[in-house]
Amino acid sequence: MRQCATTITNRVTPTDLLLLVAMAAAAGLIGSVTVMRRMALASDAVSHVALPGVAIAILLHVNPVLGGLAALFLGSLLIWALEHKTRLPTEAVIGVVFSAALAIGSMLASGEELFAALFGGAHAAGRIELLFGLAASAVVIAYVMRARSRLVIALVSPELASASGIDVSQTNLVFLLMFALTVGLGLRFLGVLLMGSLIIIPAVTATFLAHNLRTLQTASVALAITSTLAGALLAPRLHVEQGPLIIVVAASLFVVALVTRSVTRSARSGNIPGGGRELR
Repeated sequence: MRQCATTITNRVTPTDLLLLVAMAAAAGLIGSVTVMRRMALASDAVSHVALPGVAIAILLHVNPVLGGLAALFLGSLLIWALEHKTRLPTEAVIGVVFSAALAIGSMLASGEELFAALFGGAHAAGRIELLFGLAASAVVIAYVMRARSRLVIALVSPELASASGIDVSQTNLVFLLMFALTVGLGLRFLGVLLMGSLIIIPAVTATFLAHNLRTLQTASVALAITSTLAGALLAPRLHVEQGPLIIVVAASLFVVALVTRSVTRSARSGNIPGGGRELR
């Protein structure tokens, strides 16, 4: 397995890096909105809905990313419809769909195919995949920047949003679809289990560094890109898969930001010896 990982992770091309940066930028932006909506755990589970589609695509000898995207879009529509019809909390609906999808996908895929679907891998992207990835990333980025005000209003007060002419239900649906598209962008690099983490962890880390929405989104994108590039470039040297390493880097940045924030607050409040006191 280690030999296989080494062979795979050595194939990081400039095309892959370009695609990784675009994917990370989209993940950082959509993640900032996800964290504001307090859907971090629930939205991470949405990425697992891709597993049945990936497994079916492998069985049919079709590009797994296409199968994953199809499953993600169908799953998002199902989640939105169930939430709309039953009035159940979004987290509850996502939990049901996620559990069913994970079970079905695990039955359809096995062995190395299941491992690749869950954790991703590195291989050279073709021209069509590159163009699709860049275009899809641009769509996600443009959506978040353009719909930022609507998303915030719908989050703060659905009643005010409705009174302002915003279709809250439609806004929620489009957001779910954009989230699904972002997950699909990272499936071949990070897999079903890890892509949701790249969306969530940089955005959560950014909350320690930002004081408004604009800086939150900027910091989230910067952290996602930094984690992605560091993981992709270090993986061949460390002889490990790039997907898990990207998430380890993101989690490490979170710990650093958390510790720095705690130390800074303690120093300001005088909890550290000498902090906030005059030396005599």
